[in-house]
Amino acid sequence: MRQNYKYALVVPTSMGVRITPPDGQTVASSDLFRLQATSAETNVASISSYLGLPVHVLTTFVKDSPIAAFIKQNLRSRGMTFEGPEVPQGGPWGYRHQFNIADSGYGARGPRVLNDRAGEVGRTLSIKDFDLERLFGTEGVAVLHVSGLICALSEQTGQFCLELARAAKKHGTMISFDLNYRASFWAGREQELRRIFSEIASVSDVLVGNEEDFQLCLGIEGPEAGGKDLSGKIDAFREMIGRVRKEYPGCQVYGTTLRQVVDANTHLWGALLCVNGEWQIAEPRQIHVLDRIGGGDGFVGGLLYALIRGWDAEKMLQFAWASGALATTFLTDYAQPSDEDMVMSVWSGNARVKR
Repeated sequence: MRQNYKYALVVPTSMGVRITPPDGQTVASSDLFRLQATSAETNVASISSYLGLPVHVLTTFVKDSPIAAFIKQNLRSRGMTFEGPEVPQGGPWGYRHQFNIADSGYGARGPRVLNDRAGEVGRTLSIKDFDLERLFGTEGVAVLHVSGLICALSEQTGQFCLELARAAKKHGTMISFDLNYRASFWAGREQELRRIFSEIASVSDVLVGNEEDFQLCLGIEGPEAGGKDLSGKIDAFREMIGRVRKEYPGCQVYGTTLRQVVDANTHLWGALLCVNGEWQIAEPRQIHVLDRIGGGDGFVGGLLYALIRGWDAEKMLQFAWASGALATTFLTDYAQPSDEDMVMSVWSGNARVKR
């Protein structure tokens, strides 16, 4: 990993806001909502930023928008710097920041999420708005993290992510790619997106995704064995990653989470990590969930933090697993660790009061 850098982690993203009813209530039954700034990519980056690493966000904003001002202030509060163009709204039917409308579920009632992305300003992200030679060459970046969500958001953002990955590779920046397949994003665009995702994966050092992600995003043949139980999924994923490694031999790290839902507030949480051909397994165990959204992003965030710190594969998996589990204990859809010990105490199962 590159050592001379200004930013430990850089993420391209489309920022929006998330509104959630309190106390596990449904959207339809509530007249009170909590507003927060959100994006999958900044959820990932929050682990590193809260633990003191320099994080930089590449995004775009609606000019003179109070929602944009709210988002900027939130990113500052998380210790993140940012850059990107200010796009004129263009009237009441013009651009805006996306809305994510969600409840957390409760007990036997599962959570429901509605994404309202019409007119989303993040779809206009373009490589012409950023100086990649300055960012990756002069300033320096240790890790670039790209998500399949921002990559598939529009034709323009797909090309944007591809050019970012090429520039990062040129300057020795480690590249992380969370495939994050979404059927609604891919509808009618399979050939275009398969080409872009495959090229980004070919220069990536870290690939994260479940079985479906690897099959649908990269065209990898599905697992030959396994079942619906978690032990079967572990065997199936390991078998499939063998084929992924042959297709993308330059990648060093592959990871995924394992989740079995007992009810909305009780999950079995596990994880798999393959580092240079060696497997690390966190067998699924019970965690208590306040809000499940963001657990997978927390896992990736913990993994990248551990990579930047240079930890061994065993601790890397432990920290990633615990970061994901920690995220589900917050009402925000990202974890806010006070220090490394808070994360590792989740791994060790030590929930005793610390005075």
